[in-house]
Amino acid sequence: MSYLVLARKWRPRRFAELVGQEHVVRALTNALDSGRVHHAFLFTGTRGVGKTTIARIFAKSLNCERGTSAEPCGECNSCMDIDAGRFLDLLEIDAASNTGVDDVREVIENAQYMPSRGRMKVYLIDEVHMLSKAAFNALLKTLEEPPGHVKFLLATTDPQKLPVTVLSRCLQFNLKRLDEAQISGQINRILDAEGIAVEPGAVRQLTRAADGSLRDGLSLLDQAIAYTGGELTDAAVASMLGTVDHTRVGALLEALADGDGEALLAEVAALAEFSPDWGSVLEALTAALHRIQVRQLVPGAPVEADGVDVEAVAAKLRPELVQLWYQMALHGRRDLPLAPSPRAGFEMSVLRMLAFRPAGDGGESRPVPAARRAEASPAGTVSAARGEGVAATDMASTAAGSPDASPPPAAVAVPTEAVAAPTISRHRVAEPPVSAAVVPPPEHERREDAAQTASMPDSASGPIVDAEAWLEWLGRCELKGPARVLAEHAGFVGSGGGVLELSLAEDDELLNKPALVNEIAQALAPSFGAPPTIRFERSERSGESLRQRTERVRDERQVAAEQAFMDDPEVQRLIERHGARVVPDSIRPFDA
Repeated sequence: MSYLVLARKWRPRRFAELVGQEHVVRALTNALDSGRVHHAFLFTGTRGVGKTTIARIFAKSLNCERGTSAEPCGECNSCMDIDAGRFLDLLEIDAASNTGVDDVREVIENAQYMPSRGRMKVYLIDEVHMLSKAAFNALLKTLEEPPGHVKFLLATTDPQKLPVTVLSRCLQFNLKRLDEAQISGQINRILDAEGIAVEPGAVRQLTRAADGSLRDGLSLLDQAIAYTGGELTDAAVASMLGTVDHTRVGALLEALADGDGEALLAEVAALAEFSPDWGSVLEALTAALHRIQVRQLVPGAPVEADGVDVEAVAAKLRPELVQLWYQMALHGRRDLPLAPSPRAGFEMSVLRMLAFRPAGDGGESRPVPAARRAEASPAGTVSAARGEGVAATDMASTAAGSPDASPPPAAVAVPTEAVAAPTISRHRVAEPPVSAAVVPPPEHERREDAAQTASMPDSASGPIVDAEAWLEWLGRCELKGPARVLAEHAGFVGSGGGVLELSLAEDDELLNKPALVNEIAQALAPSFGAPPTIRFERSERSGESLRQRTERVRDERQVAAEQAFMDDPEVQRLIERHGARVVPDSIRPFDA
């Protein structure tokens, strides 16, 4: 006698036996009981969630010899023939194999004939999205106005591929993915009925591997029974599925939380002995991090331990770090195919987490020391704030971390956070004793400067008699927007008798608008006693505008910074001995 797989043996035969999909069952039950049955139904959803099963039960409800109802008897000839797959008036068509317009024309021609045995002729078209465009067009008219004795039941896993003209002619029901509790409950019921011993962990693994599909879960259950010889243990199912013991995942997280790199790599080596699917290990790691985050942020929510000491790890890590590690694990799964080998990709993912491990009990990220960066960094190009070299990085690191660093060269700026990756070379570079940071003045000097500034007279209220007074006023006034732009581009020419004479370059003439000039005049009223008359003219004796002064000072500081950087002995040594080069346009003043 041939063996009947569990998915077929335990296929539901009544609506009451269906697992999940209550929203669909309720709608169909009400339609059958009230007699308001539509002529075309579309069932959508992922594989193994009950699309074909619901269609068959629906066909049985329409053709039961005891009458149309939501509870077919299951005992009459029509019900038993439908269950056995030999009912003549239930025509199951695989659209993946019958995609052409000729196949659909045959269906249309046969639909005109009355049923041979039942009350209704039911066409169940599976994977209907596989039909060709011509086939869909041929079906449209019959699908919209079929004979009274015909019902169309369409099923698909990809409703997006269906023409809207088909969707508009059908009642559409979207079948949901089953949750783990529904799948595990059905698996346990079947195992009890079959008399097969099982460990709870084995069912849990099968449920997760089913990924929302009950049919997939039952197929895996068949495989597990064959693999284990009838006794489903946790370890045997894990070996069959290629999954890892979740206590190993817990050990990985403990090593990461403790910042123990040796223990971490030892766990990776132990995992490698089982030849696991490293992507699945990262998936298990993300699931564990999710449970840890739930415990941290929602302490009252139920969390399954599943081989991980959730409480202990949650107490060691900051929530922000758990989020960061979670993202790293996700990106590690995405990048795994690009790694030199799956194990190397996994190792790099957990080592990346180790680089952001907590420091001490506070759980703060521990930065890599500057000295270690210098030892590990190969010599390459010499660059400043936005260059590609290493020398500039080490200079800035020395300035930030060493109290014995030499005085900084004037206006050299090398902020470490802006330095990109170095060009690889064979030479190593020691940290040059050059500072690139600007040390702020002592607190008492800052207080004295503030007091002096407060005691200075407000030149905004004094007369504007020369270019310096004009620039001083611009630095203190509250002009904003286009009016300020106009003022910054204007140079001082002269003032007197309530008139202020300014100059504009020819390229800036478009800024001269009456409304903006009036706004500047109103701002000047406190200095002149009343809004002055502002005249713009071209004059050789015009003073420097604020814009011109800003550009001049910036250029002077840039030149000074480049000269100071190039004159530095360590930079010269790198260039002369190691062939390093300065990336063009990469040196910036510190506060640029």
